[in-house]
Amino acid sequence: MLYVYLVAAAAAVPLLNNFFPILRQSYSVWLVPLMFLGIFIGLVIIHLLIFVICGYAVNLKRPQNGVSRFYRGLVKITLPMLFTLVRVKVESTGTEKVQGVFPAMLVCNHLNNIDPAVILKELPDLTLGFVGKKEIYTDMPFVARYMHKLNCLPIDRENNREAARTIIEAIRLIKSETVSIGIFPEGYISKSGELQPFRNGAFKIATKSGCPIVVCTLLGTKEAVKNLFRKKSTIYFDVLEVIPAEEVSNMSTAELSERIYAQMAENISKRGELICSKK
Repeated sequence: MLYVYLVAAAAAVPLLNNFFPILRQSYSVWLVPLMFLGIFIGLVIIHLLIFVICGYAVNLKRPQNGVSRFYRGLVKITLPMLFTLVRVKVESTGTEKVQGVFPAMLVCNHLNNIDPAVILKELPDLTLGFVGKKEIYTDMPFVARYMHKLNCLPIDRENNREAARTIIEAIRLIKSETVSIGIFPEGYISKSGELQPFRNGAFKIATKSGCPIVVCTLLGTKEAVKNLFRKKSTIYFDVLEVIPAEEVSNMSTAELSERIYAQMAENISKRGELICSKK
C-alpha cells in the first residue's frame, strides 16, 4: 500500500499545479519535494487513522457470524505497510503450497504475540482465524477487536471444559467452510525459542473436521519486536507441508503430533543454522 501512496503523492503534485502554478516558480526546487513528502505522509496517517477507528468501532459483545470481508481486506492491505514502517522484512518459503487449500488447520511454533500477524501477512489470500489465549481480550483489547472480526477464537488454557468448547467451535467453523483455523500446538509462547512439547488435543480440530493440515515454522519474531524502528530485522516463515485430509483422517492425534513436531523441529534447526551462517 505504501507504493500506492507514493504513486498517488507523485500524481497529486502536477494535479495541484493546475490550480496553483507551483512548478513554474523559482522556489519549486524545494517546494515540490516537500509537497510530495507531505502528501505521502498524510495518506499514510489517514490510512492508519482509519485502521484504528475501525478497530475501536468493533463491538466484542456482538457475535461474529460469518466472514467480515471489510476487516479482512483492511488487515490484508495494512499489515504489509506496518511491517515496512517498523523496518521488518519477512522471508518466506513454500507459501505456494497453500494455494487452493481451504478450509484447513494451520499449525506453527509460537515465539511472540506478533506471530499471527506475520502469518496473515504472508498468507493474505487464506481466510484464516486463530485460536488464541483468552487473556488477549483483556491485555490487548485493540488486537482482540480485530481478532473478533477475523473469526478468531479465545481459549481458556487452564479450563479443560472451556477449552473443549473452543475446539468444538473451531471444528464447526471448518466443517461449515467459514474459515481456516490457525493454532499454536505448544499452547504457550516459547521463552527459550526452542520448540516445546505439543498439546495433542489441538489436533482434534483436524481429525474431527476432516481437513488438511498446513505445517509452518517461524523464526525471528522475538528479535524483530526488540529491534522495532531501531534497525532492520528479518523474520523467517516457512510452509513445510500440507498434509492431505485423507492422511489426517487415518492418523491419531498422537501420530499427527509426533510427525509434525519432528518436521518443525528439523526445519527450525536447519533454518537457525542458515541464519547463523549469514551473520
